[in-house]
Amino acid sequence: MAGRFLSLFGPLSRFLPEVSAPTRKVSFNEKLFWTAMALILYLVMSEIPLYGIGAEGGLQLEYLRVIFASNRGTLMELGIGPIVTGGLILQLLIGSGIIGADLGNSEDRALFTAANKVFTIVLTGVQATAYLIGGVYGPLNIITTIIIFIQLLFAGVVLMLLDEMIQKGWGMGSGISLFILAGVAQNIMWDSFGIGPAVEGGKQYGAFLALGQTILGGEPLVNAFFREGNYPGMLGLITTVIVFIIVIYMEGVRVELPISHANYRGFRGKYPIKLLYVSNLPVIFASALFANVYVFAQLLSNQPWGQNNFWVSLLGTFGGEEGTTPTGGLAYYVTAPRTIAQVIADPVRAFAFAGIMVTFAIVFSITWLEVGGLGPSTVAKQLVDSGMQIPGFRRSGRSIELILKRYIPVVTILGGAIIGLIAAVSEFFGVFGTGTGILLAVGILYQYYQILVQEQVAEMYPAFGRVLGG
Repeated sequence: MAGRFLSLFGPLSRFLPEVSAPTRKVSFNEKLFWTAMALILYLVMSEIPLYGIGAEGGLQLEYLRVIFASNRGTLMELGIGPIVTGGLILQLLIGSGIIGADLGNSEDRALFTAANKVFTIVLTGVQATAYLIGGVYGPLNIITTIIIFIQLLFAGVVLMLLDEMIQKGWGMGSGISLFILAGVAQNIMWDSFGIGPAVEGGKQYGAFLALGQTILGGEPLVNAFFREGNYPGMLGLITTVIVFIIVIYMEGVRVELPISHANYRGFRGKYPIKLLYVSNLPVIFASALFANVYVFAQLLSNQPWGQNNFWVSLLGTFGGEEGTTPTGGLAYYVTAPRTIAQVIADPVRAFAFAGIMVTFAIVFSITWLEVGGLGPSTVAKQLVDSGMQIPGFRRSGRSIELILKRYIPVVTILGGAIIGLIAAVSEFFGVFGTGTGILLAVGILYQYYQILVQEQVAEMYPAFGRVLGG
């Protein structure tokens, strides 16, 4: 049963905005429609400038915006940051045992959802307030400040409801995953074909256009691979393709345990335990944590009292033309160097970032085992309840759990380390959409492929649909 803390959110749930779960079976085409509508609404909001500042306002956040699915100076200024951060805080509290909850229990899960909503709304307000107090949008009068706060709060609630609509069965997959995928795709397209004012050497921003200009101008081809000013080059494109291939391969690596039905001897199958057992969630949580460190370090360092403050400098110091480039403190080491030249110039930073990313990916992988209901005991119970057993062993939750404990903890730690290392190292080569973004995009695309196949099978063969949970 829920602990005392989660029980506090029971009365609040009556006043929270909510999307009702469907009371009927939603068809495949209907799910496609609502998923597309959620995506379109997100893309529209990410292009509408905040009233009073325009699209040039707001923190740059550079490549961290890909993880937050946010867009500078628009209604999507905060993106999914509050949603992910709220979920991250709750999951850490539950995973560490500070908050008692059994997420396999429907009542506890409902309270967890209510608590997550409250945290999301509160964090949206906190981040919006931090941006306004921190002077991110420059000097504003009180009326404009209130209007911007309301816009950010409203956009955050709408995004939360879009995610809830999709997850409750009106759409497919997860709204958070969908918005991240859209942001990564936009980033890749812009890095590849971005057209705008000329940048270094009079070339266009996009890597392909810069390659064409390099060839036509008779310059050495290496100039298109290693561009000055941290602009996207062909090395980043090649690395992006390589990372895609590696992650797709890793998604297919798995251990398969033979299972059979206790009451139907002819029914045999395999229970797959993927190497990337907890998927891309640990990287999302780790990146969200790093991004929050960056945001609050920059906001605090922008304050008059924070510029020469020892504790603020430990959190982060910033320089560059707009004061957004980390130069020291924790923010410096949780922000990846984006080129090989930067790695060579400061290898300590590169190793520190890789080590921190791998460590947190492992920690969040282990935490998510219990929070996400993927631990050996939970899986064993699910298999027993569905009438399955492992041939040659007694049909009991204890024996199945012991077998699963041989594999699940190992692949969880190993998978977390691998995705953390891939995310970190690919950043060093300047991959399009960031290394973390590409890792997430591949995992999300793979999940959507599985969902589409399952939905189509459930639509064509209703009997299989009931088995698949569709």
